[in-house]
Amino acid sequence: MSPIAIIMMIIAMVTVWGGLIAAIVNLARHPEAAESEPAPPVEL
Repeated sequence: MSPIAIIMMIIAMVTVWGGLIAAIVNLARHPEAAESEPAPPVEL
């Protein structure tokens, strides 16, 4: 592989994995509040 291809691969990997890590950190800091969701409908 050429050096340019390796650099582009590293940039792509950092973008994907960095986004995943940022999403996990964001959910850990601000979890979704289950209490604010409406109750499921009751079937009769």
